[in-house]
Amino acid sequence: MRNLLPILFGIAGTVFLVSLGVWQMQRLEWKQGILAEMDAHMTATPVAIPANPDPVGDAFLPVRATGAIGAREILVQSSLKSIGPGYRVLAPFTFEDRTILIDRGFIRSTGRDTMRPAVEDVTLIGNLHWPDEIDGFTPDPEGALWFARDVPVIAAELGTEPLLLVVRQTSEDPRAVTPLPVDTAGIPNNHLQYAVTWFLLAIVWAGMTAFFVAQQRRNRESQST
Repeated sequence: MRNLLPILFGIAGTVFLVSLGVWQMQRLEWKQGILAEMDAHMTATPVAIPANPDPVGDAFLPVRATGAIGAREILVQSSLKSIGPGYRVLAPFTFEDRTILIDRGFIRSTGRDTMRPAVEDVTLIGNLHWPDEIDGFTPDPEGALWFARDVPVIAAELGTEPLLLVVRQTSEDPRAVTPLPVDTAGIPNNHLQYAVTWFLLAIVWAGMTAFFVAQQRRNRESQST
């Protein structure tokens, strides 16, 4: 009976850790469903760009428009795992008497000083996006180099509406910039890792409890002999 409390504590700890692992598996299923819905929404049939888009209701809305890409641009520092450091290219896009901001995609660092001329009569397909990349540690832009897609500030700098279209496809041929479409790849989904961690801790906890029980039994047997 003197070992009952440690045994109960070991069982309770194991059950608690297993329950945390199960909860993370449930969260994983929920998160996968949300990401699947977002992917389906992002790749749906594109529509015309709304006159007054809503940052909440129209987030990631797939759109299509034909117009002209301006020659002015702002480079935002970026990096791709498969390529390395480079820049996102943001430029004005004029269509139907409107001018909005577009994220044309990615260029290597070596392409920073390459001139990208204006493009006439180009059809773009992409997603409306309101990126949240600004925080208290984001440096101010220095010259032509920026460190975040600060849409209102960049739009004012380029004379566009504060609306960003991230290009997924372009009719431009040849392409001067590699499009980086909006997707869910950058949204963290670590629930499986968390679940595995909790389950492994449960195994360790249960093993420690079993070891304690076995050790106590051996001690009693040695004392009785």
